[in-house]
Amino acid sequence: MPAFRCEPSQSDGRDTKVTAGTLDSRGNAVARVVFTGLPPRYDRLAYLLSFGQDRRWRRATVDEIVAAAPRSVLDVATGPAGVALATARRTPASIVGVDLNLPMLAQGMRNVRDAERDGQVRLLAARAEQLPFEDSSFDAVSFAYLLRYVDDPAATVAEMARVLQPGGTLAGLDFYVPPNAVWRAAWRLYTAIVLPTLGLLTGGRAWWKVGRFLGPNIRDHYRRHPLEQHVRDWERAGLVDVSCRIMSVGGGLVMWGRKADTT
Repeated sequence: MPAFRCEPSQSDGRDTKVTAGTLDSRGNAVARVVFTGLPPRYDRLAYLLSFGQDRRWRRATVDEIVAAAPRSVLDVATGPAGVALATARRTPASIVGVDLNLPMLAQGMRNVRDAERDGQVRLLAARAEQLPFEDSSFDAVSFAYLLRYVDDPAATVAEMARVLQPGGTLAGLDFYVPPNAVWRAAWRLYTAIVLPTLGLLTGGRAWWKVGRFLGPNIRDHYRRHPLEQHVRDWERAGLVDVSCRIMSVGGGLVMWGRKADTT
């Protein structure tokens, strides 16, 4: 038996400041290229291409953040601020979002202004691997679609844990590969053919390129960093009660844990 809890979703049984002196890692460079040209329609197309599941995964992630009743939240890889704004709508916490992609951040700033959350949500340019904050600066930290775009996922989790208060919550989401053989075969077909085609038809060449990229990228990531390793990385970073939920028959994964108290 694994030493962590990873359960299927019960809701569907079928289920600007830039840090100086830093250089892109290989993963960072991939992220910059992949997301070029996507910001204006990112949230809408992510919803469409995931058959509406992206918002469920975000909601499950934000559930864990809200349950911690934080006064301050850091949202890493915030992109166009989707998770940051979802958190802002459900908690009065002060929220800082960071991302290395400047066009995404610019779209995020527009989204924050349109939502009239300027006084609650602040966005900065920064790398997840080198966060420009003191130790224990935030009561909760969230992230989305991050760890496939860094060279060292374990070190990145440790960096996010560093800025988290003892007792605070870390929660994140990403795509996953369905563990069931039948669903995995369907997922491979979808990511190889359907996803790029839908991307091209609904978002143009930029989304076609993303569709072509995602399937191999997701498979390769979990081949190199299996779920059990992710859990160990979180625990080695000082997080306890690490749990995960496989969402949408395995298309998504939400993880969360609590930073150990020092007392």
